[in-house]
Amino acid sequence: MKTRNWLGTLALGLALAACGQVSDLVSGKKKDAEVRLTEYPEQVYFGDTHLHTANSSDAFGLGVRLGPEEALRFARGEEVTSTTGLKAKLARPLDFLVIADHSDGLAALKQIHDAPRFMLRDPILQRWHDELQKGPKESQAVALELIERFSQRTLPKDMLDPTKQEKRTRDIWTDYTSTTERYNDPGTFTAFNGFEYTLMRKGDNLHRVVIMRDGKDRADQVLPYSSLVGTSPDMLWDYMDAYEKKTGGKVLAIPHNSNVSNGLMFQLTGPNGGPMTAAYARRRASREPLVEATQIKGDSESHPFLSPNDEFADYGDAGWELGNLTMEGLTTPDMLPGNYVREALKRGLLIEQKTGVNPYKLGMVGSTDSHTGLSTSDEDNFFGKHSGTEPNAVRAGAAQNLGSRQGRFGWQYLAGGYAAVWARANTRAALFDAMMKKEVYATTGPRMIVRLFGGWDFTNVDWKANWVKAGYARGVPMGGDMKPGTGAPRFIISALKDPIGANLDRVQMVKGWVDAGGTMHEKVFDVVWSDPARRKLQNGKVPAVGDTVDLKTASYKNTIGAPELRSVWADPEFDPKVRAFYYLRVLEIPTPRWPVYDALRYGAKLPANARLKDQERAYTSPIWYTPKA
Repeated sequence: MKTRNWLGTLALGLALAACGQVSDLVSGKKKDAEVRLTEYPEQVYFGDTHLHTANSSDAFGLGVRLGPEEALRFARGEEVTSTTGLKAKLARPLDFLVIADHSDGLAALKQIHDAPRFMLRDPILQRWHDELQKGPKESQAVALELIERFSQRTLPKDMLDPTKQEKRTRDIWTDYTSTTERYNDPGTFTAFNGFEYTLMRKGDNLHRVVIMRDGKDRADQVLPYSSLVGTSPDMLWDYMDAYEKKTGGKVLAIPHNSNVSNGLMFQLTGPNGGPMTAAYARRRASREPLVEATQIKGDSESHPFLSPNDEFADYGDAGWELGNLTMEGLTTPDMLPGNYVREALKRGLLIEQKTGVNPYKLGMVGSTDSHTGLSTSDEDNFFGKHSGTEPNAVRAGAAQNLGSRQGRFGWQYLAGGYAAVWARANTRAALFDAMMKKEVYATTGPRMIVRLFGGWDFTNVDWKANWVKAGYARGVPMGGDMKPGTGAPRFIISALKDPIGANLDRVQMVKGWVDAGGTMHEKVFDVVWSDPARRKLQNGKVPAVGDTVDLKTASYKNTIGAPELRSVWADPEFDPKVRAFYYLRVLEIPTPRWPVYDALRYGAKLPANARLKDQERAYTSPIWYTPKA
């Protein structure tokens, strides 16, 4: 009798666990609520908020065959086999992952590939089926045609009708949420539910990654939102409102690749071309608290045209500043301000000055946007944008035929980016809440540890005690808003090198402000740098750190730079009457880029104009100052 009762209790427990009502008795995984929260964020968690798998039709067409399960296994640190048969493994596992497959045509090309040909009546779909059957390499033309037809809205009729796609989409979506549920391990590894809303008007990139705070029970009550239905960002926000009302859950959106939006991502006007209203600004700020500032398809922090006095503003621009995503529209100088995050932060201050609300109060993250199912941002472990650019001897030269976009998809790719989140625990709830508070920063790949606090009375004495606790008690962290105080704002700044990476060159404070006349300004301050006794200011500039890169061996030496840089810095030009923002940019010493590793491993012949080394970096979310009304 006791045995029977025990078995019955176990069966009930397993059934409840499957419903997510108690801890998983099989795996021992906890629920979010069972993970202890620290008093304040004590640890930074590194992850990717933007990864694609074979469920993204463009990725599948470009050859990728890895699905969500392989992506999650890889992110957790397991070895997997890539689409092209290479063994792939991270040097260090990630702490969290968002698989953000495209909502439009979710797994459509995969299903066209798998379907019996006689069931496909549309001649375009029949042709795609035949090409896809030839193999990953031969199917790339299908992916490029799909992207072009999607941009031009010339897809087959059934693919343009979301209602006809609903059952197929639901089956794929619920299978995906089941997979994330299996791999989500609160306290150890977080697997978020999410998707990409791929709004693109004739190549102008207005994409958003949508992330849910919630598990399968809530996520399954909706379907990923299609840009074929919602043809403007505010319609996506309507979907987000409806999701929260229906499920009681929470959701946020992250714009990305503003650098190829042809000025549309960060406009000064409202959606109708008139002045932006306070209501619209407020809604955007609440729905889009973050921006993806760096990823494989270029860096969106700033541009030399916009920041001519910034010697480090040219990172990751090569090729990407020429036109929009599909190169259907070339980028002109007047479009650039709407393409870059630093300018958006300044525009936000200007709009706030006029309306009282800042629509671009954005925290910054990085991510990969990899379409390989493999989230890796390491230069020596770069698996490319898609399967055609997985490690090989020709990828740096963009030898593959990409038509009018030739010359953009070779060495110009960045190895990616990661999102760093200061959270009270590694759970969906804690990480999501930290994202909403903007206590996050972007890195171009390295895992340097960066903290920033703003207040009014910080001094170097704070380093002798618990300076982090003091930062929270007497100031605000990155992403926060400073209240008016006495004197000039003072910032606690700390940067530690990636434990297995390069030393640090310098830490800079990027300040933006708008004067009483409505003119926008910016200035980059060198705050603290390595070897200050040797590197004394020259004409207000810190001399270059040096260069230890050996291109023949794809290596560098940490004989220059510093493992740690920290300071308490006060704004020497502070005006209490002027709105301003402050964020850190942390620069490493020069290191080899991924094409150099390809040359070493595969004998790759690199183009003469290829950028072979760079100074990788991190960008913190800003701290904002608003004067008294």
